[in-house]
Parts: sequence; structure tokens; C-alpha cells
Amino acid sequence: MEAPEALAPAWIVLGRTAGGVEALELDADARELRRTTVPRTELAAWVAVRETVHRPRWVWSDAPSWYGPLLDAGVRVARCHDLRLCHAILRDSVFVADDAGLRRVVEWDATPLAEAVDDDSALFSFDEGPVGPPDDLAGVAAEFERQRLAIARSSEAGRLRLLTAAESAGALIAVELRAAGLPWDAATHDAILVETLGERPAGGGQPARMEELARQVRLALGDSGASLDSQPKLLRSLHRAGILVESTSRWELAEQRHPAIPPLLEYKKLSRLLTANGWTWLDEWVRDGRFRPVYVPGGVVTGRWASSGGGALQLPRMLRTAVRADPGWLLVVADVAQLEPRVLAAMSSDAALADAARGRDLYSGIVESGIVETRQEAKIAILGAMYGATTGDSGRLVPRLRRTFPRAMSLVDEAARVGEDGGVVTTWLGRSSPPPSEGWRTAQSQATEADASAADQTRARRWARDRGRFTRNFVVQGTAAEWALSWLADLRGRLDRMTFPSDGAEAPRSGPVFARHPHLAFFLHDEVIVHTPAALAEEVAVAVQESAATAGRLLFGDFPVDFPLDVRISRTADKS
Repeated sequence: MEAPEALAPAWIVLGRTAGGVEALELDADARELRRTTVPRTELAAWVAVRETVHRPRWVWSDAPSWYGPLLDAGVRVARCHDLRLCHAILRDSVFVADDAGLRRVVEWDATPLAEAVDDDSALFSFDEGPVGPPDDLAGVAAEFERQRLAIARSSEAGRLRLLTAAESAGALIAVELRAAGLPWDAATHDAILVETLGERPAGGGQPARMEELARQVRLALGDSGASLDSQPKLLRSLHRAGILVESTSRWELAEQRHPAIPPLLEYKKLSRLLTANGWTWLDEWVRDGRFRPVYVPGGVVTGRWASSGGGALQLPRMLRTAVRADPGWLLVVADVAQLEPRVLAAMSSDAALADAARGRDLYSGIVESGIVETRQEAKIAILGAMYGATTGDSGRLVPRLRRTFPRAMSLVDEAARVGEDGGVVTTWLGRSSPPPSEGWRTAQSQATEADASAADQTRARRWARDRGRFTRNFVVQGTAAEWALSWLADLRGRLDRMTFPSDGAEAPRSGPVFARHPHLAFFLHDEVIVHTPAALAEEVAVAVQESAATAGRLLFGDFPVDFPLDVRISRTADKS
């Protein structure tokens, strides 16, 4: 019989001590093999050896606080189990009845430091650690055991294992995206700003183009003191000029006919650019040729990612030319067409909707089926079905979808009904929606009382419909997020296995881990950007497509739905 020291660990649980790290190595059945204390200064080397030899799944409290320092030291890991993210899933999933006490451990609900601040020095601070979840070995090991038992005792253990693995892979990817950064040409960005806004004003203030537009608006309104950046003050100026709008949204303003409207709309557009991605943003977020935002996996209740700094989940079209590969490297840009409707077809096993999407633009396929006359009508109808629109063109077109795609429509209609009744819905793999608030429940209860006023009843109905629209979309958007995580995780593994040509150019600004590998550089819900040596670009493009197909099979088996990608190989991320 082998000595315990020779047994390969399947899991390694990490916890911090005052002077270093304690590691608990477990076999595939989570039985203890050995415990080790590692000095803090030796952790990266210790992890690198075990990663190379055993390829375990690392179990830790929160990926950013653990994985960031490892990447800085040049150490990359293949797999982990992020206890904080998985706790949030298992705590709320309707698949979990016996939670092994997991729901009582409220300290794992706390927000970690990585999501609370944007400061680089605090984000990956080894000394401070995350805020909230326990970081000692006893606390981490106890939570891991609770989660392991909760999954094993659940009604859908296979789905929850897949979901927690995908969520944890996303946690690694989010840290890697920040570490590698998105290649960004600051000079190109500056040139775009100058061309669009005018020269950067010395000492702050507005660029010349915005000042001129503001002058035109005030002149047209006959109000030399009109404030264009304060919604209440702007509304008063508009009303005084006879423009009786209820808001300053560009959609409502665009419906008005007045000389002040065109320059005002242009001013608002430039103001958004200056605020979101102007020179201040450029100074703060682009360093050494890289944009390094802060991603927050699971930051939205549906499982979609959020951003804690830098605007990671937006990439304005006019700035995409500033995303520029390093010399000798290229970008592979890929986005999936109509992800959520395709996911809806697979979830509901609606063969007719899947047929409309197969090998082509889904909206064009709906037009060819004869339901609607134009692609725009098809898009309005599908989005109305998923978001619960009942008026206008959506209200007119959605009933046609019910006749042609009954299974898909039944799924979202039922999700809406459950939500309106105060129930909880669940994604394909097991992420459940939050329950309604106490205020919501109180409003519904009061509306049924004998002395309820008409206003109380109207409010309750409106709130019920709002919740129904939320749950209707939750099941689709959440499952689409699960597909995207599976796509990312599979693609990450494929990229890591690719061989860098010995005569290829290096990209040292991506950091030591990524300097000799094609790697993910950006992610936005249904789009990825890979930074790759030019010699591997075609191979990467194939990998991106194969990973999408793998993600579809992983979630939906043999159901015949495809996820076609628009894949481009270029020096920049420009879509034009």
C-alpha cells in the first residue's frame, strides 16, 4: 500500500494563518491525505509544484484575494472551487433541500474586498484578505464540507456540480482578464477624443465641441443660464421653452421637434463619452498599454458578470480601434448571434424555434416561417416574449409566437406566472431567483383585503406584473450566462494547451503567465476577445467556435440547437 505522502490530492483546501498558509490535501472522496504549513514567501513555488504534478482543484475562500498574487508570481492554476461564489448559488437554489447547515452560516454572504473597491493595492492584498468570508483553514474546510454535502444531497447534483465548476472557472478567468489586460493604444484613444470632442482643455472644464453645442442649445431655448448636466434644471428650461417632456432621455427627446433638440442630443452623446471613457478614464485605467478593469463574476442575480471599476462591461464602438494587438500578435474577436433566444429554444425543447435558428440568423429564420414580415418585427417579437412586453408592436406580435413556438412561449409564460404569484424560478443548471421582498408580499396581501383601496389594488397588480417580467427573463438570461461561462471555461483550457512558436513575438505587457500563450483579454456576456500570437490566430478562431459547440452539448445534450459565432481576426477590435 502506498504511503499517504505518495497519494495524489484531488482537492487542496487553503487557509491563512498569521505567518503563512495551511493546506489540507484531500482525495477524490474528500478524505484527508495530509496537512501542510507553507510560509507565505514560499506559497507560489509550493502551488506551482503541486499544480504541475497533480493538477488538483484548489479550494479557497475567494479567487481574487488568492489567485491575484499567484498570477503576479507567474503561477497559473487550471481549476478551483470558489467557496464564496458557490455558497451564493447553493444557499438559494431550489434544488438544495438539505443544505447541511449552509444557509445558517451568514458570514459567507459578505461582500469581499475585490468587489468593494477599485484600488489596485487593496484588491489583491495578501495581508488584508477578503472582507467577510472566513479565511482560516478550519472555516474554509467546514464550508467546503457543507457545500459538498449540499450538492450530494440535492435533487440535481449533476447540474449543480457543473454550475459550481463553471462559476469557479469564471472566477479564475475574471482575475486573469485583469492580470493580462486588454491591449489598448492610448494614443489612438486620445486622437479619437480630440477628433470627437476637441482638444483636451487645460485645467479641466469642457472641450470646445461641447461648449459650442451647449451655446447652441441655450440660444435655441432662449435661456443663457440653462444647465445641461442637471436633469431637474434642464427639464425646467425645456418646459419654459414649450418642450413638455417628462424626462431627458434621448428616446423621448428625439420625438420632439424643436431647434434645441439636435444640438442637445449631440451634447448628451459627447457628455457620455467624456464621462465614461474620456481623458480622466484613460489616465486612470490604461497603463503600460493595457486596460485592466475589475470584473465581478456573479455580480448580477441572474449570474451575469458585473463590473466594480473601469466599465469592464462596455466597449464603445468608436473606441474599438484603440483596442490594438501587440506587434506580432492579433486579436480574435467573437460574438454569438441571438444567444438568449437560442438558449430558450434549447431549454424548452422547442424544435420549431431551433429550426428557425439553425445555420442562419434567427430573426431571418422567423421571417421565413411566415410569422412576421420583417427582421425587425421578428426581433421585436422575440425580445417582447422574453421581457414581457404587452403593448405596442410587441403586444401585437407576441401572440403569433405562441401559435408557432408553443413550447418556448409556454416556458417563459410559466416563469412569469410563478413570479407574479410570488414564487421562485430557476435556471437550467440551478441558480434560483431571489424571493420577493417583504414589501412586495405586504402589498399583495393588502390588495386582497376587503377594505383595500383601488390604489392599493393597482399597485399590487403593477408590482406583480413587474416581478413576472423579471422571472420571465431570469430563466433565459441566467441560463445564457451559464452557457457563456461554459464557453469561456472550455476555451480557456484549449488556449492554454496551444504551443507558442519559438520564433514568435512575445507580449511582456500581458505578464509572465500570458507572455507565451494566446489568452482571453475581454469578455462581455456574449463576446470574447482573445490576444494571440499571429501564427496561432487561425487555430484560436477554430478553438473559439469548437468551444461554443462544446458548451451547447454540455448544457443541452443532443438537442439540435446551434450557437453560431461571428469570428474576426484583426489587429484591432473594430467591428466595421
